[in-house]
Amino acid sequence: ATQIWRWRESRKFCGRCGAGTTNSTTERALVCPVCGQIEYPKISPAVIVAVTNGDKLLMSRYRDRPYRGYALIAGFVEIGETFEETVQREVMEEVGLKVRNIRYFKSQPWAFTDTEMIGFFAELDGDDTIRLEEDELSEAGWYRREEIPDDEVFISVGSEMKMAFKYGSDWESRIGAM
Repeated sequence: ATQIWRWRESRKFCGRCGAGTTNSTTERALVCPVCGQIEYPKISPAVIVAVTNGDKLLMSRYRDRPYRGYALIAGFVEIGETFEETVQREVMEEVGLKVRNIRYFKSQPWAFTDTEMIGFFAELDGDDTIRLEEDELSEAGWYRREEIPDDEVFISVGSEMKMAFKYGSDWESRIGAM
């Protein structure tokens, strides 16, 4: 609901001719009654990736963001990129690592940034030396399963991915008991 409200508030006027927009009667869209331009809700695709290195998972902490817990590498898809290319680019940009065997996990609407978050697992490809992008991250490191803190609130696909790596195939039954 928040995403739809923000979208409607930011599209009160037509971007082509400046006239006030109205709700479509047939679909979720805003229509310009003057020039006919149709505006659909904005969804920004982003990837989040759990990079594994044997029995270790790459986790990081953001710089200058309110969330101070461990996070996975994530970023927005650029025009002309596939999701898999975004995974490779974001991992390289943020920690200087190459990945292979990129596998889809699941997706999740993320209303905080009008995003559709697409989750992937990927394996380290080559050297495991982290070269941190210090403008975005304050730290990053490799953590063994037993070192990964349990997430008590599962509101994000990133939390699910960390627990799936930590607990393996029976992660859903294990987290239900927490």
